[in-house]
Amino acid sequence: MAEPSLFFLCKTDDLAPGEARRIVRDDGDIAVYNLDGTFYATEDRCSHGLSSLGEGEIVGDEIECSMHFGSFHIATGEPRQPPCSVPIRTYKVEVRGDDVFAVL
Repeated sequence: MAEPSLFFLCKTDDLAPGEARRIVRDDGDIAVYNLDGTFYATEDRCSHGLSSLGEGEIVGDEIECSMHFGSFHIATGEPRQPPCSVPIRTYKVEVRGDDVFAVL
């Protein structure tokens, strides 16, 4: 089994608490979130439509899709509000110094 690799997402100061951002990647974009100083990452594309979750709105511990207003639990990727019904992929996040990485 291959060793996991780290993919740089952002600096800790780049994303204020309560903010999300889309990170462009050749193999599929990633959304990174700052929830009260804890960073999370998920696939960026909503499983219901083609919209970017990194461009959605954080409401509590959920990300709301801007296209159809369904939502997902950020930490687990589980759908919370219809029309979203298929979970999204989550990534383990490592913070090293002031760098935030997704473990791929």
